[in-house]
Amino acid sequence: MLNHFCKKPLWECTQTLAAVAQGRQPADTVITGARLVNVCTAEVQDDIDVAIAEGRIAYVGQSAAHCIGEDTRVIDAAGQVIAPGFLDGHIHVESSMIGAGEYARAVIPHGTVGIYWDPHEVCNVLGLEGVQVMMEDAARTPLKAMVTTPSCVPAVPGFEDTGAAVGPAEIADSMTWDGVVGLGEMMNFPGVLAGTDHAHGEVAATLAADKVVTGHYSIPETDQGLNAYVASGVRCCHESTRAEDALAKMRLGQYAQLRYGSAWLDLPNLAAAITETDIDTLFANLISDDTHPHTLVANGHLDYILRKAVECGIDAVRAIQMMTINTATCFRMDNELGSITPGKCADIVFLDNLEDLNVTRVLIDGDVVAENGACTFPLPPFEYPAWVTHSMHLGRAIAPETFRVEAPTDAAEGDAVCVRVIEVLPGSVPDREVRAALTVTDGALESDLDQDVLKTFVFERHHETGTFGVGFTKGFGIKRGAMASTVAHDAHNLLVVGTNDADMALAANTLAEVGGGMVVVADGEVLGLVELPIAGLMNDLDAPAMSEKVHHLEKTWAEIGCTMPSPFMTMALIPLACLPELRLTNRGLVDCTTFQFVDLVVDEN
Repeated sequence: MLNHFCKKPLWECTQTLAAVAQGRQPADTVITGARLVNVCTAEVQDDIDVAIAEGRIAYVGQSAAHCIGEDTRVIDAAGQVIAPGFLDGHIHVESSMIGAGEYARAVIPHGTVGIYWDPHEVCNVLGLEGVQVMMEDAARTPLKAMVTTPSCVPAVPGFEDTGAAVGPAEIADSMTWDGVVGLGEMMNFPGVLAGTDHAHGEVAATLAADKVVTGHYSIPETDQGLNAYVASGVRCCHESTRAEDALAKMRLGQYAQLRYGSAWLDLPNLAAAITETDIDTLFANLISDDTHPHTLVANGHLDYILRKAVECGIDAVRAIQMMTINTATCFRMDNELGSITPGKCADIVFLDNLEDLNVTRVLIDGDVVAENGACTFPLPPFEYPAWVTHSMHLGRAIAPETFRVEAPTDAAEGDAVCVRVIEVLPGSVPDREVRAALTVTDGALESDLDQDVLKTFVFERHHETGTFGVGFTKGFGIKRGAMASTVAHDAHNLLVVGTNDADMALAANTLAEVGGGMVVVADGEVLGLVELPIAGLMNDLDAPAMSEKVHHLEKTWAEIGCTMPSPFMTMALIPLACLPELRLTNRGLVDCTTFQFVDLVVDEN
């Protein structure tokens, strides 16, 4: 696959690299005295020198003295470890709530040199034009931001309303863009298994362009369905939650992407697929998927996941392979990325040692871009177009009475009415469908705090249709107030959860006024607000500033009774109709095991 993410293509610098390797021409940079993590052979080599020219590696060996000239920059590794730059095989930048440029500035000091980025959040709001704006933002940084075109916009057609739609024709066109390396996660696995023209048309357009199809197979079935999914050309999947799921995928030649982000913490469970077997880890990747700013600032990025993998019992060298050469091979880019070998891009991470795994220096294309936790590259300003920062189009007024849930006409005052309830689970992507009996009060169904059952509404915000879906959720534990968010996967409509109608209306209208974001209110007062005016998903602040805002918001969640970690990320999945079991979109409740709309009230007769 052609790499658009290097300083120079290899064919333009082969003569230079050959000359530098043999000492006929000086290198631009030479690293001396390093301990090399050789991901090709899974060994650590001591006292290794590396010579770099034209942004690529020219020489790796015991002495690069013959490559040093008067103007060569010499970096003495002093026995530190060097490894290939880290590659995140599946990431949604939008989940960090900062723009792509600021995201690059946040992750590069942690050793991340490249990301395989599915911008389906912004695409669901602003379409492929919005994706192009995000790519322009990323292009002002050294980060190799490799895009996989969103495949599921909407995530499950017919069950929600999004700001845009993408189909096979749009996918085919995007495959010609510089910077696009494949198809974003194919969440519509039911369409793949059923053989629909839409799903297979998108896959075919990608494969015809000789690019990679990435996956999202979120059910525990690992026989006929998984075989059909892999046979359809889906090369990797990040939705394993059990070790046996990951192992089954690897055995079928599909890359199992082991996830550890901010809310989806699957790695400890999945590590057993490696630590309790003697399998080759060639088909295992380490990825983050969704990482919010507080995690980036407090813990790091792929370096944090690397340390967690080692904590889970995975050997450090194998773990490094899982975020370098394995990832590059997954995307058929190992001829350019993923190893410190001659001819490859000079993307190199310095680590203090293989026990603590702290990043001390980062090179991208041979340039030092971060040292001791700080970026060394300038970040030019970037201005988002007005249509990107004005994306709230509700088409209706929202008042407390909007949140009235009428009881069935045959239910009398004081009767118990059985309703379907979405039970969210801390740190889990799947939810559960449960039932609750709600008492009819003044002809309506209300939140029941004793049962931890809360009213939940999803309002369409893209085309002023005025439509909304109604349901109930449990698991948040809040005792007062309401929460609202325009980060509501994947359509990113306006999601409101609360204990009372007045606070729910205040939460919804607050976000409408600021252009989107996340808010917590109680007793008629806004307790915490994170403004996200960029598509209702991001802000142009840097990661530390956003981390502070989000951290304050988490405190306000706790003030109203919620103890769940990263609750806004769990809340954001309530409308995602491609995940089991029960979800709520602006069109209504969806049974995601049968992919059918279902009624809120359950007839128990």
